[in-house]
Formats: sequence, structure tokens, C-alpha cells
Amino acid sequence: MTERRPEIPVNLEIGGFLNILKPPGMSSHDVIGFVRRVLHVKRVGHAGTLDPAAAGVLPIAVGQSARLIEYLELADKTYRAEVKLGFATDSGDDTGEIIESMTDFAMPTADQIRAVLEKFTGRITQVPPAHSAIKINGRRACDLIREGKSVEIPSRTVTIHRLELLAQRADTILIDTDCSKGTYIRSLCTDIGAALGIPATMAFLVRRRVGDFQLADALTLEEFQEKGASALLDPAQFLSHLERYDLNPLREKAFGNGLSTGVRQHVPTSDTLKVYANDRFIGIGRFDRSNMEVVPVKVFRK
Repeated sequence: MTERRPEIPVNLEIGGFLNILKPPGMSSHDVIGFVRRVLHVKRVGHAGTLDPAAAGVLPIAVGQSARLIEYLELADKTYRAEVKLGFATDSGDDTGEIIESMTDFAMPTADQIRAVLEKFTGRITQVPPAHSAIKINGRRACDLIREGKSVEIPSRTVTIHRLELLAQRADTILIDTDCSKGTYIRSLCTDIGAALGIPATMAFLVRRRVGDFQLADALTLEEFQEKGASALLDPAQFLSHLERYDLNPLREKAFGNGLSTGVRQHVPTSDTLKVYANDRFIGIGRFDRSNMEVVPVKVFRK
């Protein structure tokens, strides 16, 4: 297999990350457009799409920092969701068509709900909603459905680190969860209802965290517009989910020129590494275990 060539080193100072609070009613793509207009920068990307009806943390990468988007998407996330009991929809949320309903049901007790939530803690298998951006033969599933075509979404294994009942009302429950990348909360809400024996759908969703991006620190669009480029954050501060590798400073120039470096002092436990030299972030490396060396993948220079 052909070895992936490292990308050309670039100036990290021309970009950075943004922690944006996406409002409900706006797509993630709409937020990207807003950022482009405010900063007058074309290269802007986001990590982890939020549905238009959802709100919460949307990490944005600007300029050359957009090269790090794929590593942000590896981070765990925290969500708060309202689960509506009594009906299920084809989309998994309350914007879809009702496919099942139950008007006469007894609201489960808190103990019954917690017992069900316990079953969904740990590694679980779920089927993402058909109304999603998952690619089927290169096409988004939601686009195929709009064209009247049927789709079959394969199941996937995800990890639910924490699943907590916060409140319950006449026909809704409020949950909070920490989960791995790739988790669909709409599917989780539907599956919780099924385990309770009651059709359910997701009524509202707030993403409270993506890795090191916290809801409490997120900027509204108005706050971001006022701050402009001063709102840009140092990307290295938001990669704590990646293992750090401290490169021998004498090898920094070689690493920057695309040359691998042998491991001398510390053998990483992970294959994807954030690489530092002289306590300064210089890029992303891949640990080649067969040759016991760190290979540059994305290199940044200041």
C-alpha cells in the first residue's frame, strides 16, 4: 500500500478554532457561512454536524486549522435530550412523520427508567436514523429518502460512558449522556422508548460538550460577530483527547520536512499523536509500530 505523503508545512498563525453556540433553526452549514462572512475567510469547517432543530456546541476550524477537523471528530461528546413518549417518527425526532403512537400508557417510574438507562450504558449497538447524513454508496441517506428510495442503514457499535435521568414529567423524560463519536441521540431516544415498551422520539437536543469545547464557553453568533478574529483559539488547547508525544528538538527540522523519527525514550500507547518540540505544538504524527517510529502526518510551523 502506498504510504501517505505528509502535507506541506504551513503557518498555523493564520487560523484557529472557534467555540460557537449553534442556535436552533439554523443548520451547521449556515453557521459556516456566517463565520466566513464575519472573518472574510473561505476555508472554514466544523466538527460534528448538529441537526437544524438542535442547539449547542459547534466547534469551528478556520484557515489552516481546518486540517485538524478530523481529529476533533474523534473526541467524546456530551448531550442533553428530551425524550417524548407516546409516539415514534421516521426521523427519530419530532419533525418527522409519525409511524407509531400510543395514547394510553402509564408513565414509568424513575426506578424503571433508570433500570432501562443502565442497559444502554457501555458498548451498545444502534442503527442510525435513515434521515441522516450517513453515506450509502456515496450518497447521503437523507437525500435518497427525499428521492423516494428505500435505504438500509447498517448498525454500528458506540460507547455510552454515562446516561443519567435528570427529570421526568407527564409524558417526557430528560436525559444527559457522555458518549463516543458516531453516537446518534435520536436512535438512543427511540431505543430507550422501545425498551420501556412505549414509542418515543427525541423532542429537543442540546450538545453541551465536544472534547474540550464546553457549552459554558461557547459564543453566540452575536458575541462572535462582535469579537471577530479575536475569538480565534489556539488549536493545540483542544486536542487533549490525543496522546502527546515530545519530539527530540534536534529532530524538529527533519520532522517538519516530512521525515519520520525513531522512538528513543517513550513508546506511545496510541497511533495518532499530537507532537510537540520544545514544549510547542508542531503537528500530528502517526506511530508506526512495525518500525517503532513517529511519521509526520500534518506539520505546522510558527
